[in-house]
Amino acid sequence: MGAESRDRASVVTGNASSSPPPSPSFSPATPRRTFRSFIWDTDTHLKSPEERKLLRKLDAAILTVGCLGFFMKYLDQGNLANAYVSGMQEDLHMYGNQYTYAGSVYTVAYAVMQIPSTLIIQRVPPRLWLTLMEVGWGVWTFAQAGMHTTGELYAFRFLVGLFESSFFPSMLYLLGTWYTKTETAKRIALFHMTAPLGTAFGGYMQAAVYNNLNGVHGLAGWRWLYIVCGCMTVPVGIATFFLLPDTPFRTRAWYLTEAERALALERVHREGKATPASIDLAMVKRVLSSWKWYLFTLGYVLYGESCGGNGYFGIWLKAEGYSVDDRNLIPTGTSLISGACVVLWGFLSDYTGSRFTFVLVPLILTLVPNGILAFWSSNKHLLEFAFLTVNIQLMTAVFYTWANEVCAGDNEQRAIVISSMNGFQYAVAAWLPILIFPQTTAPTFRRGFPTTFGLVIAAIIAVLAIQLMVVRDRRRAARRSSTDSNEGGLSGEQVIVAGKDDKALV
Repeated sequence: MGAESRDRASVVTGNASSSPPPSPSFSPATPRRTFRSFIWDTDTHLKSPEERKLLRKLDAAILTVGCLGFFMKYLDQGNLANAYVSGMQEDLHMYGNQYTYAGSVYTVAYAVMQIPSTLIIQRVPPRLWLTLMEVGWGVWTFAQAGMHTTGELYAFRFLVGLFESSFFPSMLYLLGTWYTKTETAKRIALFHMTAPLGTAFGGYMQAAVYNNLNGVHGLAGWRWLYIVCGCMTVPVGIATFFLLPDTPFRTRAWYLTEAERALALERVHREGKATPASIDLAMVKRVLSSWKWYLFTLGYVLYGESCGGNGYFGIWLKAEGYSVDDRNLIPTGTSLISGACVVLWGFLSDYTGSRFTFVLVPLILTLVPNGILAFWSSNKHLLEFAFLTVNIQLMTAVFYTWANEVCAGDNEQRAIVISSMNGFQYAVAAWLPILIFPQTTAPTFRRGFPTTFGLVIAAIIAVLAIQLMVVRDRRRAARRSSTDSNEGGLSGEQVIVAGKDDKALV
Protein backbone atom coordinates (compact mmCIF):
# COMPACT_ATOMS: atom_id res chain seq x y z
CA MET A 1 0.00 0.00 0.00
CA GLY A 2 1.51 3.36 -1.05
CA ALA A 3 2.07 6.40 1.20
CA GLU A 4 -0.89 8.25 -0.30
CA SER A 5 -3.17 5.35 0.59
CA ARG A 6 -1.83 5.22 4.14
CA ASP A 7 -2.64 8.90 4.57
CA ARG A 8 -6.24 8.35 3.43
CA ALA A 9 -7.06 5.49 5.81
CA SER A 10 -6.02 4.41 9.29
CA VAL A 11 -5.53 0.68 9.50
CA VAL A 12 -6.37 -0.94 12.85
CA THR A 13 -4.23 -4.06 13.14
CA GLY A 14 -2.90 -4.02 16.64
CA ASN A 15 0.70 -3.02 15.85
CA ALA A 16 0.48 -2.07 12.18
CA SER A 17 4.03 -0.70 11.95
CA SER A 18 5.58 -4.05 12.85
CA SER A 19 3.32 -6.16 10.67
CA PRO A 20 5.02 -7.89 7.77
CA PRO A 21 3.96 -6.78 4.33
CA PRO A 22 1.13 -8.78 2.87
CA SER A 23 2.15 -11.72 0.77
CA PRO A 24 1.60 -11.30 -2.93
CA SER A 25 -1.53 -13.04 -4.15
CA PHE A 26 -1.58 -15.12 -7.28
CA SER A 27 -4.67 -15.58 -9.39
CA PRO A 28 -5.22 -18.94 -11.00
CA ALA A 29 -3.69 -19.25 -14.42
CA THR A 30 -6.08 -18.42 -17.23
CA PRO A 31 -7.10 -21.63 -18.97
CA ARG A 32 -5.43 -22.13 -22.31
CA ARG A 33 -7.59 -21.50 -25.36
CA THR A 34 -8.62 -24.61 -27.20
CA PHE A 35 -9.14 -25.10 -30.92
CA ARG A 36 -12.88 -25.15 -30.25
CA SER A 37 -12.69 -21.61 -28.84
CA PHE A 38 -11.41 -20.35 -32.20
CA ILE A 39 -14.10 -21.97 -34.33
CA TRP A 40 -17.09 -21.89 -31.96
CA ASP A 41 -17.58 -19.89 -28.73
CA THR A 42 -14.55 -17.72 -28.01
CA ASP A 43 -14.93 -18.26 -24.25
CA THR A 44 -15.34 -22.06 -24.39
CA HIS A 45 -12.07 -22.54 -22.49
CA LEU A 46 -13.40 -20.39 -19.63
CA LYS A 47 -16.58 -22.40 -19.10
CA SER A 48 -16.98 -25.20 -16.62
CA PRO A 49 -17.60 -28.77 -17.83
CA GLU A 50 -21.16 -28.43 -16.49
CA GLU A 51 -21.81 -25.30 -18.55
CA ARG A 52 -20.38 -26.88 -21.70
CA LYS A 53 -22.61 -29.91 -21.19
CA LEU A 54 -25.64 -27.65 -20.74
CA LEU A 55 -24.81 -25.85 -23.99
CA ARG A 56 -24.49 -29.14 -25.87
CA LYS A 57 -27.96 -30.14 -24.71
CA LEU A 58 -29.45 -26.75 -25.59
CA ASP A 59 -27.82 -26.74 -29.01
CA ALA A 60 -29.03 -30.26 -29.75
CA ALA A 61 -32.61 -29.37 -28.79
CA ILE A 62 -33.12 -25.71 -29.73
CA LEU A 63 -31.06 -25.70 -32.93
CA THR A 64 -32.57 -28.98 -34.10
CA VAL A 65 -36.12 -27.71 -33.60
CA GLY A 66 -35.29 -24.23 -34.89
CA CYS A 67 -33.35 -25.28 -37.97
CA LEU A 68 -35.77 -28.01 -39.05
CA GLY A 69 -38.79 -25.78 -38.44
CA PHE A 70 -37.30 -22.79 -40.26
CA PHE A 71 -36.15 -25.03 -43.11
CA MET A 72 -39.72 -26.26 -43.52
CA LYS A 73 -41.13 -22.74 -43.21
CA TYR A 74 -39.04 -21.48 -46.11
CA LEU A 75 -39.62 -24.66 -48.10
CA ASP A 76 -43.38 -24.14 -47.70
CA GLN A 77 -43.15 -20.38 -48.23
CA GLY A 78 -40.92 -20.59 -51.30
CA ASN A 79 -42.73 -23.41 -53.07
CA LEU A 80 -45.08 -20.84 -54.63
CA ALA A 81 -42.25 -19.69 -56.93
CA ASN A 82 -41.28 -23.26 -57.78
CA ALA A 83 -44.87 -24.28 -58.49
CA TYR A 84 -45.49 -21.14 -60.54
CA VAL A 85 -42.68 -21.80 -63.02
CA SER A 86 -43.47 -25.54 -63.13
CA GLY A 87 -47.00 -25.46 -64.51
CA MET A 88 -49.20 -23.76 -61.93
CA GLN A 89 -49.25 -20.53 -63.95
CA GLU A 90 -50.85 -22.32 -66.87
CA ASP A 91 -53.19 -24.54 -64.80
CA LEU A 92 -54.60 -21.62 -62.77
CA HIS A 93 -54.47 -19.14 -65.66
CA MET A 94 -52.19 -16.71 -63.81
CA TYR A 95 -51.35 -14.35 -66.68
CA GLY A 96 -51.85 -11.04 -64.88
CA ASN A 97 -50.54 -9.99 -61.45
CA GLN A 98 -52.02 -13.00 -59.62
CA TYR A 99 -48.55 -14.23 -58.63
CA THR A 100 -47.78 -10.91 -56.94
CA TYR A 101 -51.19 -10.90 -55.22
CA ALA A 102 -50.66 -14.45 -53.92
CA GLY A 103 -47.40 -13.36 -52.34
CA SER A 104 -49.05 -10.29 -50.85
CA VAL A 105 -51.94 -12.10 -49.12
CA TYR A 106 -49.40 -14.47 -47.55
CA THR A 107 -47.36 -11.51 -46.37
CA VAL A 108 -50.37 -9.70 -44.88
CA ALA A 109 -51.27 -12.74 -42.79
CA TYR A 110 -47.64 -13.27 -41.81
CA ALA A 111 -47.29 -9.68 -40.61
CA VAL A 112 -50.50 -9.71 -38.57
CA MET A 113 -49.35 -12.26 -35.97
CA GLN A 114 -45.74 -11.16 -35.45
CA ILE A 115 -46.15 -9.00 -32.33
CA PRO A 116 -49.04 -11.00 -30.81
CA SER A 117 -47.03 -14.23 -31.08
CA THR A 118 -44.12 -12.97 -28.95
CA LEU A 119 -46.59 -11.71 -26.35
CA ILE A 120 -48.55 -14.97 -26.39
CA ILE A 121 -45.44 -17.02 -25.55
CA GLN A 122 -44.95 -14.86 -22.46
CA ARG A 123 -48.02 -16.66 -21.09
CA VAL A 124 -48.43 -19.85 -23.16
CA PRO A 125 -45.54 -22.36 -23.22
CA PRO A 126 -43.66 -21.74 -26.50
CA ARG A 127 -43.38 -25.47 -27.26
CA LEU A 128 -47.17 -25.84 -27.16
CA TRP A 129 -47.90 -22.70 -29.18
CA LEU A 130 -45.29 -23.38 -31.85
CA THR A 131 -46.38 -27.01 -32.20
CA LEU A 132 -49.94 -25.91 -32.95
CA MET A 133 -48.74 -23.31 -35.43
CA GLU A 134 -46.34 -25.60 -37.28
CA VAL A 135 -48.79 -28.47 -37.62
CA GLY A 136 -51.35 -25.92 -38.83
CA TRP A 137 -49.20 -24.55 -41.63
CA GLY A 138 -48.25 -28.10 -42.64
CA VAL A 139 -51.92 -28.98 -43.06
CA TRP A 140 -52.64 -25.88 -45.18
CA THR A 141 -49.53 -26.48 -47.27
CA PHE A 142 -50.83 -29.96 -48.03
CA ALA A 143 -54.24 -28.48 -48.92
CA GLN A 144 -52.76 -26.34 -51.73
CA ALA A 145 -52.34 -29.49 -53.81
CA GLY A 146 -56.09 -29.49 -54.41
CA MET A 147 -56.66 -25.87 -55.51
CA HIS A 148 -58.14 -25.07 -58.93
CA THR A 149 -58.69 -21.28 -58.84
CA THR A 150 -56.67 -18.23 -57.88
CA GLY A 151 -59.27 -17.49 -55.20
CA GLU A 152 -58.41 -20.77 -53.49
CA LEU A 153 -54.73 -19.97 -53.90
CA TYR A 154 -55.18 -16.64 -52.10
CA ALA A 155 -57.14 -18.26 -49.25
CA PHE A 156 -54.62 -21.07 -48.71
CA ARG A 157 -51.63 -18.72 -48.90
CA PHE A 158 -53.27 -16.47 -46.29
CA LEU A 159 -53.73 -19.42 -43.91
CA VAL A 160 -50.19 -20.69 -44.44
CA GLY A 161 -48.84 -17.20 -43.67
CA LEU A 162 -51.01 -16.85 -40.56
CA PHE A 163 -49.78 -20.12 -39.06
CA GLU A 164 -46.14 -19.61 -40.09
CA SER A 165 -45.96 -16.12 -38.59
CA SER A 166 -45.25 -17.17 -35.00
CA PHE A 167 -42.22 -19.35 -35.63
CA PHE A 168 -39.47 -16.91 -36.60
CA PRO A 169 -39.97 -14.13 -33.99
CA SER A 170 -40.63 -16.67 -31.23
CA MET A 171 -37.46 -18.62 -32.00
CA LEU A 172 -35.43 -15.40 -32.14
CA TYR A 173 -36.77 -14.44 -28.73
CA LEU A 174 -35.92 -17.87 -27.30
CA LEU A 175 -32.41 -17.90 -28.77
CA GLY A 176 -31.78 -14.45 -27.32
CA THR A 177 -33.07 -15.65 -23.95
CA TRP A 178 -30.99 -18.84 -23.58
CA TYR A 179 -27.62 -17.77 -25.01
CA THR A 180 -24.96 -15.23 -24.00
CA LYS A 181 -23.22 -12.50 -25.99
CA THR A 182 -20.41 -14.76 -27.19
CA GLU A 183 -22.87 -17.47 -28.24
CA THR A 184 -25.92 -15.81 -29.79
CA ALA A 185 -25.06 -14.48 -33.26
CA LYS A 186 -23.56 -17.68 -34.64
CA ARG A 187 -26.51 -19.74 -33.42
CA ILE A 188 -29.04 -17.34 -34.90
CA ALA A 189 -26.91 -17.47 -38.07
CA LEU A 190 -27.09 -21.27 -38.19
CA PHE A 191 -30.82 -21.06 -37.52
CA HIS A 192 -31.31 -18.48 -40.24
CA MET A 193 -29.05 -20.32 -42.69
CA THR A 194 -31.78 -22.94 -43.03
CA ALA A 195 -34.02 -20.34 -44.72
CA PRO A 196 -32.01 -20.11 -47.95
CA LEU A 197 -31.29 -23.83 -47.70
CA GLY A 198 -35.03 -24.48 -47.57
CA THR A 199 -35.53 -22.25 -50.59
CA ALA A 200 -32.72 -24.01 -52.46
CA PHE A 201 -33.99 -27.45 -51.50
CA GLY A 202 -37.41 -26.46 -52.80
CA GLY A 203 -35.85 -25.95 -56.22
CA TYR A 204 -34.14 -29.35 -56.16
CA MET A 205 -37.30 -31.00 -54.85
CA GLN A 206 -39.52 -29.43 -57.50
CA ALA A 207 -37.12 -30.53 -60.23
CA ALA A 208 -37.13 -34.09 -58.86
CA VAL A 209 -40.89 -34.11 -58.33
CA TYR A 210 -41.53 -32.75 -61.82
CA ASN A 211 -39.32 -35.39 -63.42
CA ASN A 212 -40.56 -38.34 -61.35
CA LEU A 213 -44.12 -37.63 -60.21
CA ASN A 214 -45.56 -35.33 -62.86
CA GLY A 215 -48.75 -37.01 -64.07
CA VAL A 216 -48.73 -39.79 -61.44
CA HIS A 217 -52.34 -40.53 -60.38
CA GLY A 218 -53.38 -37.71 -62.70
CA LEU A 219 -51.70 -34.99 -60.61
CA ALA A 220 -49.37 -32.34 -62.00
CA GLY A 221 -45.83 -32.12 -60.62
CA TRP A 222 -46.46 -28.82 -58.86
CA ARG A 223 -49.36 -30.41 -56.92
CA TRP A 224 -47.09 -33.23 -55.78
CA LEU A 225 -44.68 -30.60 -54.45
CA TYR A 226 -47.32 -29.33 -52.01
CA ILE A 227 -48.19 -32.89 -50.94
CA VAL A 228 -44.57 -33.78 -50.21
CA CYS A 229 -43.93 -30.49 -48.34
CA GLY A 230 -47.02 -30.93 -46.17
CA CYS A 231 -46.08 -34.50 -45.26
CA MET A 232 -42.59 -33.32 -44.22
CA THR A 233 -43.78 -30.36 -42.12
CA VAL A 234 -46.28 -32.02 -39.74
CA PRO A 235 -43.77 -34.46 -38.10
CA VAL A 236 -41.32 -31.61 -37.50
CA GLY A 237 -44.10 -29.68 -35.75
CA ILE A 238 -44.86 -32.63 -33.48
CA ALA A 239 -41.16 -32.98 -32.57
CA THR A 240 -41.18 -29.34 -31.42
CA PHE A 241 -43.48 -30.23 -28.52
CA PHE A 242 -40.99 -32.74 -27.12
CA LEU A 243 -37.71 -30.93 -27.74
CA LEU A 244 -38.22 -27.18 -27.26
CA PRO A 245 -37.24 -26.23 -23.67
CA ASP A 246 -39.49 -23.12 -23.39
CA THR A 247 -37.58 -20.37 -21.48
CA PRO A 248 -34.97 -20.59 -18.67
CA PHE A 249 -37.54 -19.01 -16.30
CA ARG A 250 -40.03 -21.88 -16.54
CA THR A 251 -38.37 -24.76 -18.37
CA ARG A 252 -39.40 -28.31 -17.50
CA ALA A 253 -37.45 -29.93 -20.32
CA TRP A 254 -37.09 -33.66 -19.67
CA TYR A 255 -33.42 -33.70 -20.73
CA LEU A 256 -32.28 -30.98 -18.28
CA THR A 257 -31.43 -31.77 -14.65
CA GLU A 258 -32.39 -29.46 -11.80
CA ALA A 259 -28.77 -28.32 -11.55
CA GLU A 260 -28.71 -27.51 -15.27
CA ARG A 261 -31.94 -25.53 -15.01
CA ALA A 262 -30.44 -23.53 -12.16
CA LEU A 263 -27.26 -22.95 -14.16
CA ALA A 264 -29.29 -21.79 -17.17
CA LEU A 265 -31.11 -19.28 -14.97
CA GLU A 266 -27.82 -18.09 -13.46
CA ARG A 267 -26.45 -17.49 -16.97
CA VAL A 268 -29.49 -15.35 -17.81
CA HIS A 269 -29.03 -13.18 -14.73
CA ARG A 270 -25.28 -12.94 -15.35
CA GLU A 271 -26.01 -11.51 -18.80
CA GLY A 272 -28.31 -8.88 -17.28
CA LYS A 273 -31.39 -10.16 -19.09
CA ALA A 274 -34.62 -9.04 -17.49
CA THR A 275 -37.22 -11.51 -16.26
CA PRO A 276 -40.74 -11.47 -17.73
CA ALA A 277 -43.00 -8.78 -16.27
CA SER A 278 -46.64 -7.84 -16.62
CA ILE A 279 -48.06 -6.94 -20.03
CA ASP A 280 -50.08 -3.76 -19.65
CA LEU A 281 -50.49 -0.23 -20.98
CA ALA A 282 -47.50 0.99 -18.99
CA MET A 283 -45.34 -1.59 -20.72
CA VAL A 284 -46.53 -0.44 -24.14
CA LYS A 285 -45.80 3.20 -23.27
CA ARG A 286 -42.35 2.23 -22.01
CA VAL A 287 -41.51 0.45 -25.25
CA LEU A 288 -42.88 3.18 -27.52
CA SER A 289 -41.07 5.94 -25.62
CA SER A 290 -37.66 4.48 -26.53
CA TRP A 291 -35.71 5.12 -29.73
CA LYS A 292 -34.92 1.40 -29.89
CA TRP A 293 -38.35 0.41 -31.15
CA TYR A 294 -38.41 3.10 -33.83
CA LEU A 295 -34.89 2.85 -35.20
CA PHE A 296 -34.44 -0.91 -35.06
CA THR A 297 -37.81 -1.41 -36.75
CA LEU A 298 -37.10 1.22 -39.42
CA GLY A 299 -33.58 -0.05 -40.07
CA TYR A 300 -34.73 -3.64 -40.41
CA VAL A 301 -37.66 -2.76 -42.68
CA LEU A 302 -35.33 -0.91 -45.04
CA TYR A 303 -32.85 -3.77 -44.98
CA GLY A 304 -35.54 -6.43 -45.43
CA GLU A 305 -37.15 -4.68 -48.38
CA SER A 306 -33.75 -4.19 -50.00
CA CYS A 307 -33.56 -8.00 -50.26
CA GLY A 308 -36.64 -8.10 -52.50
CA GLY A 309 -34.81 -8.60 -55.78
CA ASN A 310 -33.89 -12.23 -55.21
CA GLY A 311 -37.36 -13.66 -55.87
CA TYR A 312 -37.40 -12.89 -59.60
CA PHE A 313 -34.43 -14.90 -60.82
CA GLY A 314 -36.57 -17.80 -62.05
CA ILE A 315 -38.92 -15.45 -63.91
CA TRP A 316 -35.96 -13.91 -65.77
CA LEU A 317 -34.65 -17.38 -66.61
CA LYS A 318 -38.06 -18.35 -67.96
CA ALA A 319 -38.12 -15.24 -70.14
CA GLU A 320 -34.68 -16.17 -71.45
CA GLY A 321 -35.98 -19.58 -72.55
CA TYR A 322 -34.36 -21.80 -69.89
CA SER A 323 -35.90 -25.23 -69.24
CA VAL A 324 -38.15 -26.05 -66.27
CA ASP A 325 -35.26 -27.83 -64.55
CA ASP A 326 -32.95 -24.85 -65.02
CA ARG A 327 -35.59 -22.40 -63.76
CA ASN A 328 -35.76 -24.40 -60.53
CA LEU A 329 -32.10 -25.35 -60.13
CA ILE A 330 -30.09 -22.25 -61.13
CA PRO A 331 -31.74 -19.91 -58.54
CA THR A 332 -30.66 -22.33 -55.80
CA GLY A 333 -27.18 -20.83 -56.26
CA THR A 334 -28.49 -17.55 -54.84
CA SER A 335 -29.84 -19.37 -51.81
CA LEU A 336 -26.65 -21.33 -51.20
CA ILE A 337 -24.46 -18.23 -51.47
CA SER A 338 -26.69 -16.23 -49.12
CA GLY A 339 -26.80 -19.18 -46.70
CA ALA A 340 -23.01 -19.26 -46.56
CA CYS A 341 -22.91 -15.49 -46.05
CA VAL A 342 -25.38 -15.45 -43.15
CA VAL A 343 -23.18 -17.98 -41.31
CA LEU A 344 -20.00 -16.07 -42.17
CA TRP A 345 -21.35 -12.76 -40.86
CA GLY A 346 -22.68 -14.42 -37.69
CA PHE A 347 -19.43 -16.19 -36.83
CA LEU A 348 -17.33 -13.10 -37.55
CA SER A 349 -19.65 -11.00 -35.40
CA ASP A 350 -19.34 -13.36 -32.43
CA TYR A 351 -15.59 -13.73 -32.92
CA THR A 352 -14.94 -9.98 -33.01
CA GLY A 353 -17.75 -8.98 -30.66
CA SER A 354 -18.93 -6.32 -33.12
CA ARG A 355 -22.55 -6.29 -34.27
CA PHE A 356 -22.50 -2.91 -36.00
CA THR A 357 -19.58 -3.77 -38.31
CA PHE A 358 -21.18 -6.95 -39.62
CA VAL A 359 -24.49 -5.25 -40.23
CA LEU A 360 -22.91 -2.36 -42.12
CA VAL A 361 -20.28 -4.17 -44.22
CA PRO A 362 -22.70 -6.66 -45.91
CA LEU A 363 -24.99 -3.78 -46.86
CA ILE A 364 -22.11 -1.93 -48.48
CA LEU A 365 -21.03 -5.03 -50.40
CA THR A 366 -24.50 -5.64 -51.83
CA LEU A 367 -24.49 -2.25 -53.54
CA VAL A 368 -22.64 -3.91 -56.45
CA PRO A 369 -25.18 -6.60 -57.48
CA ASN A 370 -28.13 -4.35 -56.68
CA GLY A 371 -26.57 -1.64 -58.83
CA ILE A 372 -26.18 -4.05 -61.76
CA LEU A 373 -29.86 -4.97 -61.57
CA ALA A 374 -30.94 -1.37 -61.02
CA PHE A 375 -29.25 -0.19 -64.20
CA TRP A 376 -29.99 -3.52 -65.97
CA SER A 377 -26.80 -4.45 -67.74
CA SER A 378 -27.11 -5.76 -71.29
CA ASN A 379 -24.57 -8.46 -70.45
CA LYS A 380 -26.45 -11.69 -69.66
CA HIS A 381 -23.56 -13.13 -67.63
CA LEU A 382 -23.31 -9.98 -65.52
CA LEU A 383 -27.04 -10.16 -64.80
CA GLU A 384 -26.72 -13.78 -63.76
CA PHE A 385 -23.84 -12.83 -61.44
CA ALA A 386 -26.01 -10.09 -59.93
CA PHE A 387 -28.94 -12.44 -59.33
CA LEU A 388 -26.63 -15.01 -57.74
CA THR A 389 -24.99 -12.51 -55.34
CA VAL A 390 -27.86 -10.09 -54.70
CA ASN A 391 -28.39 -11.49 -51.19
CA ILE A 392 -24.82 -11.49 -49.89
CA GLN A 393 -26.04 -8.87 -47.41
CA LEU A 394 -28.05 -11.52 -45.56
CA MET A 395 -26.85 -10.65 -42.04
CA THR A 396 -30.28 -11.02 -40.43
CA ALA A 397 -28.77 -13.05 -37.59
CA VAL A 398 -26.40 -10.24 -36.62
CA PHE A 399 -29.13 -7.58 -36.88
CA TYR A 400 -31.42 -9.52 -34.52
CA THR A 401 -28.55 -10.30 -32.15
CA TRP A 402 -27.78 -6.60 -32.01
CA ALA A 403 -31.39 -5.80 -31.09
CA ASN A 404 -31.47 -8.67 -28.57
CA GLU A 405 -28.42 -7.30 -26.77
CA VAL A 406 -29.32 -3.61 -26.87
CA CYS A 407 -32.75 -4.43 -25.38
CA ALA A 408 -31.53 -7.11 -22.96
CA GLY A 409 -32.42 -5.08 -19.86
CA ASP A 410 -36.15 -5.05 -20.67
CA ASN A 411 -37.71 -8.42 -21.50
CA GLU A 412 -40.95 -7.09 -22.96
CA GLN A 413 -39.17 -4.41 -24.96
CA ARG A 414 -36.88 -7.09 -26.40
CA ALA A 415 -39.84 -9.26 -27.40
CA ILE A 416 -41.75 -6.39 -29.01
CA VAL A 417 -38.75 -4.88 -30.80
CA ILE A 418 -37.77 -8.23 -32.33
CA SER A 419 -41.30 -9.09 -33.45
CA SER A 420 -41.88 -5.53 -34.71
CA MET A 421 -38.74 -5.68 -36.85
CA ASN A 422 -39.96 -8.78 -38.65
CA GLY A 423 -43.66 -7.90 -38.53
CA PHE A 424 -43.37 -4.41 -39.98
CA GLN A 425 -40.96 -5.64 -42.63
CA TYR A 426 -43.55 -8.14 -43.80
CA ALA A 427 -46.30 -5.55 -43.48
CA VAL A 428 -44.46 -3.34 -45.96
CA ALA A 429 -43.65 -6.37 -48.12
CA ALA A 430 -47.39 -7.04 -48.40
CA TRP A 431 -47.94 -4.04 -50.66
CA LEU A 432 -44.56 -2.80 -51.87
CA PRO A 433 -43.97 -5.59 -54.46
CA ILE A 434 -47.39 -4.83 -55.99
CA LEU A 435 -46.17 -1.31 -56.69
CA ILE A 436 -42.58 -1.95 -57.72
CA PHE A 437 -42.59 -5.55 -59.00
CA PRO A 438 -45.88 -5.94 -60.93
CA GLN A 439 -45.76 -9.10 -63.01
CA THR A 440 -46.61 -7.14 -66.14
CA THR A 441 -43.16 -5.45 -65.99
CA ALA A 442 -41.25 -8.77 -65.96
CA PRO A 443 -38.47 -9.66 -66.43
CA THR A 444 -36.63 -6.29 -66.18
CA PHE A 445 -38.84 -4.78 -63.44
CA ARG A 446 -37.77 -1.23 -64.16
CA ARG A 447 -39.41 0.10 -61.00
CA GLY A 448 -38.43 -2.76 -58.73
CA PHE A 449 -34.66 -3.14 -58.96
CA PRO A 450 -33.89 0.62 -58.83
CA THR A 451 -36.07 0.81 -55.71
CA THR A 452 -34.24 -2.03 -53.93
CA PHE A 453 -30.94 -0.32 -54.78
CA GLY A 454 -32.18 2.87 -53.14
CA LEU A 455 -33.40 0.91 -50.12
CA VAL A 456 -29.90 -0.48 -49.54
CA ILE A 457 -28.56 3.08 -49.31
CA ALA A 458 -31.39 4.06 -46.94
CA ALA A 459 -30.69 0.99 -44.78
CA ILE A 460 -27.02 2.00 -44.47
CA ILE A 461 -28.07 5.44 -43.20
CA ALA A 462 -30.48 3.88 -40.68
CA VAL A 463 -27.81 1.50 -39.37
CA LEU A 464 -25.43 4.43 -38.84
CA ALA A 465 -28.19 6.22 -36.89
CA ILE A 466 -28.72 3.16 -34.66
CA GLN A 467 -25.01 2.98 -33.90
CA LEU A 468 -24.92 6.69 -32.97
CA MET A 469 -27.76 6.14 -30.47
CA VAL A 470 -26.12 3.04 -29.02
CA VAL A 471 -22.85 4.92 -28.50
CA ARG A 472 -24.74 7.85 -26.97
CA ASP A 473 -26.53 5.57 -24.48
CA ARG A 474 -23.28 3.81 -23.64
CA ARG A 475 -21.59 7.10 -22.83
CA ARG A 476 -24.53 8.24 -20.71
CA ALA A 477 -24.45 4.97 -18.78
CA ALA A 478 -20.69 5.34 -18.23
CA ARG A 479 -21.17 8.87 -16.89
CA ARG A 480 -23.93 7.71 -14.55
CA SER A 481 -21.79 4.84 -13.36
CA SER A 482 -18.86 7.20 -12.74
CA THR A 483 -21.09 9.62 -10.81
CA ASP A 484 -22.58 6.83 -8.70
CA SER A 485 -19.12 5.46 -7.98
CA ASN A 486 -17.83 8.83 -6.85
CA GLU A 487 -20.84 9.44 -4.64
CA GLY A 488 -20.58 5.99 -3.09
CA GLY A 489 -16.78 5.92 -2.68
CA LEU A 490 -14.78 5.99 0.59
CA SER A 491 -14.00 9.34 2.19
CA GLY A 492 -10.55 10.18 3.49
CA GLU A 493 -11.59 9.73 7.12
CA GLN A 494 -13.09 6.24 6.72
CA VAL A 495 -11.32 3.57 8.69
CA ILE A 496 -10.75 0.17 7.15
CA VAL A 497 -10.57 -2.60 9.71
CA ALA A 498 -8.34 -5.50 8.79
CA GLY A 499 -9.36 -9.12 9.01
CA LYS A 500 -8.27 -11.60 11.62
CA ASP A 501 -5.06 -12.38 9.66
CA ASP A 502 -3.91 -8.77 10.39
CA LYS A 503 -3.51 -7.96 6.66
CA ALA A 504 -4.74 -4.49 5.72
CA LEU A 505 -7.15 -4.28 2.79
CA VAL A 506 -7.82 -1.02 1.00
